[in-house]
Amino acid sequence: MSAYIPCERCDFRLGDTVGDRYVVEKMLGEGTFGLVYRVREAGSGQIYALKLLKLWEVTSNEREKLLKRFDMEYDTGRIPSNYLVHSCNKGEVGGNPFIVMEYCAGGDLLCAAESHELNFPVVGTQVLYGLRDLHKCGKVHRDLKPENVLFRADGSAVLTDFGIAGDRNKRMTERGITGIPRQIFGTYGYMPPEQVNPRRGNATVLPTTDIFSFGVMMYQMLTYRMPFGEYRVEADLMPYLNNAKVGRWDRTLLKRVPQGEQWQKVIEGCLVPDFKNRFQNVEEVLALMPEQGRAAYQQADDHTDHAAMQIRNGVLLRIMQGEEYGKVYKLDELLTGNCRVITMGRNDEEVRNRIPVCEEESCYISRRHCTLELDFALGQWIIRDGQWDRTATNGWKCSLNGTYVNSSEVTTAGMPIRPGDIISVGDVKLRVEGY
Repeated sequence: MSAYIPCERCDFRLGDTVGDRYVVEKMLGEGTFGLVYRVREAGSGQIYALKLLKLWEVTSNEREKLLKRFDMEYDTGRIPSNYLVHSCNKGEVGGNPFIVMEYCAGGDLLCAAESHELNFPVVGTQVLYGLRDLHKCGKVHRDLKPENVLFRADGSAVLTDFGIAGDRNKRMTERGITGIPRQIFGTYGYMPPEQVNPRRGNATVLPTTDIFSFGVMMYQMLTYRMPFGEYRVEADLMPYLNNAKVGRWDRTLLKRVPQGEQWQKVIEGCLVPDFKNRFQNVEEVLALMPEQGRAAYQQADDHTDHAAMQIRNGVLLRIMQGEEYGKVYKLDELLTGNCRVITMGRNDEEVRNRIPVCEEESCYISRRHCTLELDFALGQWIIRDGQWDRTATNGWKCSLNGTYVNSSEVTTAGMPIRPGDIISVGDVKLRVEGY
């Protein structure tokens, strides 16, 4: 049972102070779960964006889950990257948490494209660099769209909104077509088919989700149209989604716009309906990006714990995205006796997995999802999809939605894992680390 988390309504106006430190200058926006303000830090005069979680509008039994996702959003903003909006501080007011982020004075991509001419190869590569930095840390944005690409004062593009907006469970509860909120309707235009309609075999969240959204977004920026047809009113939604499902989009329009032909191969590879045949990672997209005006990658000051990439005593799995965000499993300490096998699957009383993954908000992880095996001779951990099951036809039962390492699908034959690898099972992502 979740603990009761009290909170009070907070309606801040111009001049109000948040957390005894940040003075409200302007409201920047409001979403389903949050309010965003431009604030000035008392004393220093530094300008920030402050995102307040409207916990008072959430039922008490949902608050704990939302707080965990909000913490995950803050931590994502701490990833060393020049292409992600930085989290600078966090606090609480009236029981409602807030995140203080860098303020991006250039507005979002949609406004920028309408107000002045943009160098789309530069913007596109900067967005891809942000996605690559997220993916390397076991994150998938899941809500990439023009409103979530912001511009700093120097004109560089950065990604924002890493947590609540991209939560799949929120979308699933609002999937009814009639009467859905406008912001949810807008998001559907960028979602790949497997995210709109998750089913057996396609429900694992992978970087290919963001790659599809990137293709939609860049097509829109280049042509001023959405790729899969009219998308203005809710009656357009189902035809639009059906066109996306079969890969029916207007290629001739792309060829007619300035520099459109340079983008043909990029967008073709991004908008493939079957995620297994789509570009599998950001590097594949970057390799085909237009050369003219491309931005060079700027390495951020890296405060990563490099020791985590070295094996001294053993190997661990750290949950980077999921309901148990931050939880750690030390594989070598889970072994008992002469056993060299560890099973992983959905937390279920009927199956005693050594790594029981909590999945209360979805059902994409199988009870017998995958198996980790230590090869003593090589000193190497191997991961296999599925588990031994005496009731199965061949004694082995595969998972329903697959196991992936760095976007590559794992078979029953197995795949070695190394520090830095990202394991994907359903909505959950685990990073392999040494300790």
